[in-house]
Amino acid sequence: MNPASLAGPHKTELLLFYTLLELLIIILAARAGGALAKRCGQSTAVGEIIVGILLGPSLFGWIAPRTFDFVFHSAPPEPLQILSGLGLILLLFQIGMEFDFAHLTERRNRAAVLRVSAACLALPFASGFALGFWMTSSAMLPGARLDSALFVATAFSITALPILGRIMIELGLTRTKLGVIAIASAAANDVIGWLLLAFITALTMSNFDPRQFALKILLVAAFALISAKWVRPLLKRAVRRSNPQGGRMSGNLLGGLICVAFLGAMTTYQIGIFAIFGGFMMGVILYDEPELVEAWRERVGGFVTVFFLPIFFTYTGLRTSIGSLGVGDWGWCLTVVAAANISKFAAAYWAARRSRFNHAESAMIGYMMNTRALMELIVVNVGLDLGVISPKVFTMLVIMAIVSTVITTPALKYHMARGGIDRLSLGAAAAAGNTRTGL
Repeated sequence: MNPASLAGPHKTELLLFYTLLELLIIILAARAGGALAKRCGQSTAVGEIIVGILLGPSLFGWIAPRTFDFVFHSAPPEPLQILSGLGLILLLFQIGMEFDFAHLTERRNRAAVLRVSAACLALPFASGFALGFWMTSSAMLPGARLDSALFVATAFSITALPILGRIMIELGLTRTKLGVIAIASAAANDVIGWLLLAFITALTMSNFDPRQFALKILLVAAFALISAKWVRPLLKRAVRRSNPQGGRMSGNLLGGLICVAFLGAMTTYQIGIFAIFGGFMMGVILYDEPELVEAWRERVGGFVTVFFLPIFFTYTGLRTSIGSLGVGDWGWCLTVVAAANISKFAAAYWAARRSRFNHAESAMIGYMMNTRALMELIVVNVGLDLGVISPKVFTMLVIMAIVSTVITTPALKYHMARGGIDRLSLGAAAAAGNTRTGL
């Protein structure tokens, strides 16, 4: 029975039934995937991403097409889309609070962020543009071929801010200098990447206006300034008045924080960049409230990562069909994976070495900046919706995002052991925070 065949309360109940069925399978599969990833020395996020892909036509839809259609095609996709969006906003808000941005008061660290973020945009963008133009059929109209190349270039430039944050939390890197430099560079990287995405979207829809685009950049800068200068003092005053302690906070404070995260997300959406950046910015301005961070983890953090985030991975998996790639396509796929990983890692490593970090530290920054996963998946979904990339290129970019994320945790653990954990100043507070999150 299909929800479209019913009316009134029966349709609503049936839609609820199928949505609950989807959520039941997603959550169970994500927990199993996360546990298996942990056993393999990976981040739980990696297991959730791979399980999300396998729940789509790449595996589930291939081996049991009728059951797959019953589970995932009996209801419209909008409920899962909305739930995943809410989860991303709350996750970015938490990640913004997790990092000790006081490290950026040092001039050397600020210079390192600028150098790393600029390098990680320039080289991957250039390599992605060249490859995107080369791999796109010459039979396409010149304008469409240019749009596709620009889109691939933007996809190469993105860093997965949410997943990178989760991996750092698990490894206890959130309060370290390296962790803050990487997450700040990733944030700068992604804001510019989102502006590039807005530029390409406008170009694709033939409504690009240079003045409007310049205004958008000014509005992003104004949003950051207002958040830091005016919103931050007001929020800190409210937090201290509520006085969260021992992992507890009042219901009023929790409700207020959720509203603040949503308002920030709504603001950046209206500006014209992804709503999740607004959630991240609202978390950043509260980074120096450790009691609040602990209380948020206890009250909200686990629910966000267990319930909301796997929904997005599954939604992307439903649009990914690895079986659609032919023998000849796999050569292109391997080229995409190699070019994206090498260009991003090399750019970050070079910039870190120029910032006077040693080999182990520079390699860690390189692997952290190369993590794509979530943000890459968001970008490629936009590209597929716009018709800028084909389903095959979409699948190649999804595979590239997974590979770049899978290698991050083992590489970081290796270089942490080689470089020495003591030199990275991993504090007891970070380790305790890692235990409490249960990630």
